[in-house]
Amino acid sequence: MEAHNDLSIITLFLQADLVVKSVMLALLAASVWSWTIIFEKVKRIASLNRLAREFEEQFWSGGPLDDLYDRIGKNARDPMSAIFVAAMREWRRSIERNRNEAPSLKTSIAQRIERVMQITSERELERVEARMGFLASTGSVAPFVGLFGTVWGIMNSFHSIGASKNTSLAVVAPGIAEALFATALGLVAAIPAVIAYNKLSTDIDRYAKRLEIFSGEFSAIVSRQLDERR
Repeated sequence: MEAHNDLSIITLFLQADLVVKSVMLALLAASVWSWTIIFEKVKRIASLNRLAREFEEQFWSGGPLDDLYDRIGKNARDPMSAIFVAAMREWRRSIERNRNEAPSLKTSIAQRIERVMQITSERELERVEARMGFLASTGSVAPFVGLFGTVWGIMNSFHSIGASKNTSLAVVAPGIAEALFATALGLVAAIPAVIAYNKLSTDIDRYAKRLEIFSGEFSAIVSRQLDERR
């Protein structure tokens, strides 16, 4: 029973030296922050897809786009509606400035609107992808940080053997256990981060494709409107 207590997680942490403790705390903090990011991103992506569905229902309902723009105004709640608002704002400004423009200028208007949508999409996706780099870094770095703690713990075990001149398991077990615990923490931090990063990246790429499709469809609508004005 005593041996079990000596090798418990809390005991291993308390008996570890400052370097190993620092490694353990850093890995634990990275794991907690990774899970915080994961939960936030899962919730955020689900919300974005829901808002996109709601916006698309309004967009394709057949009502005037000017009315939809007036309703949304400056209260765009998601990237798709933000792209729409930015494009409509540029459309109105361009039409007001060039009511009797030549066909070449109308082509320029369409290009500007496409550019505005592209810039808005990139800016909004940057916000969606925020902190994803931390998951990638944790997934790649955490195992090596844990390995550093392992190496340091084993070095401490050999030092204990040299100091006590005793190779019994009771002497080396605590140091080896500390070392293996650091490795385990590295894997605990890295594995969920890698899995979540791959899954979230796929979901974000799918959402980005959805925005790209919407931008293309809206560009086609703008082109038709400009052709009708010629």
